[in-house]
Amino acid sequence: MRLEELRPVALRLAAAALLTAALYGCGSAGAGTRAAASDPGLGFIGEVMNEVQKDYVVPVTRRELVEDALRGMLTRLDPHSDYMDQQQYRQMTAVTRGQFGGIGIELTLENRVPEVIAPIDGTPAARAGLEPGDRIIKINGQATDGMDVEGIVKRLRGPPGTRVTLTILRANRPPFEVDLTRRIIHVVSVKSALEPGRIGYARITTFTENTPVELAAAIARLKRQAHGRLNGFILDLRNDPGGLLDSAVDVAGDFLDGGVVVTTRGRNPDDDHTFNAPEAGDLLPRVPMVVLVNGASASAAEIVAAALQDHHRATVIGTRTFGKGSVQSIIPMDGHGALRLTTALYYTPSGRSLQGQGVIPDIIVPVPKDEQVANAFVTHESDLYGALRNGGSLSGTPAAAPAASGAAAGDTPPIKPLLIGTSHDAQLRAAIDYLRRAVREAAGSRGG
Repeated sequence: MRLEELRPVALRLAAAALLTAALYGCGSAGAGTRAAASDPGLGFIGEVMNEVQKDYVVPVTRRELVEDALRGMLTRLDPHSDYMDQQQYRQMTAVTRGQFGGIGIELTLENRVPEVIAPIDGTPAARAGLEPGDRIIKINGQATDGMDVEGIVKRLRGPPGTRVTLTILRANRPPFEVDLTRRIIHVVSVKSALEPGRIGYARITTFTENTPVELAAAIARLKRQAHGRLNGFILDLRNDPGGLLDSAVDVAGDFLDGGVVVTTRGRNPDDDHTFNAPEAGDLLPRVPMVVLVNGASASAAEIVAAALQDHHRATVIGTRTFGKGSVQSIIPMDGHGALRLTTALYYTPSGRSLQGQGVIPDIIVPVPKDEQVANAFVTHESDLYGALRNGGSLSGTPAAAPAASGAAAGDTPPIKPLLIGTSHDAQLRAAIDYLRRAVREAAGSRGG
């Protein structure tokens, strides 16, 4: 399940709340007829539900029908809108807080089959060697073909200590089984290391509530290790599927001294916001910086990369990002779960929309063949069924084709997760070499 910008909002979708109440209240054909007097559509839905309950081959509850109807309505809007029942809503909240029970894996649905985006570092999935591009064709012997994302996630999560068996389809080998033991997943979203030459490196794996605090602590630790001064800094956002919008704004603000980070524009004026970095917020003033991205960098990761690129604070290196430029608001439904609804598009400081286009790096560095996940598919937001179109810039300029795409944007399969941040990581080496050149040039300029 690909994570989005999740911004809790007050209950303001009265129509959706009324729809839920109307559907739960339709206990007879007469109730459906009364609903039809004010809204024929609701009456028709109630009549269909009555027929299903009366004649379907096996019993089905009213609640199941209502929840499935809501999911069907929302998932037809775009790839990121959905309905969550109360249990799923609690699970989503746990994920954004950085702690949940499961195997530690991020998924997407590709051709009706769940596909691994990336295992979360240090989790059962990562230790078992699951890779991006792996397809989960069975969970505990049950085929996943046609199963919705929430159903898949529900089967993968469970109490710590319980086991789950996945049947994996990986390119160039027959299907194989992986036995995993669930445990509490504590997501440490920031990993850091000091590279030679006093170059700091920090990787953000996902944007949770704790990410800004973790990043600030990592930068402070790197400064101490470098005896007070870093010569360069690399922010690695590769394979980062996104997360909380507020966390993305805070992270970008750690490298900017004021200015716009991102602007959102929606159909409802309440969803129009401009998020700014704090004045004098840069934790690494005058330190040259690189942001690493790839095709699995999405949503919140793209907000940060685009903000630092537009403000000329960092050089973006890697390959074109995923292109998810929409904001999802989480709208609680008074004890009946919550809606995940696309309510706005976001725009970079220069006013461009990334929806369906993504961030084009300043320097394209593809992943070498021997470092790629074997035969993984390269998918972008624009490839998803029902994806929103790019509506152009804030200035009204129509959307243009991406300045680079395909081979020109380095659209190669992602790097093998176990290589990220290691000496076998060609994109990281390119970033380090770039910063070393920048440091030498700066020193030469001062000396001249």
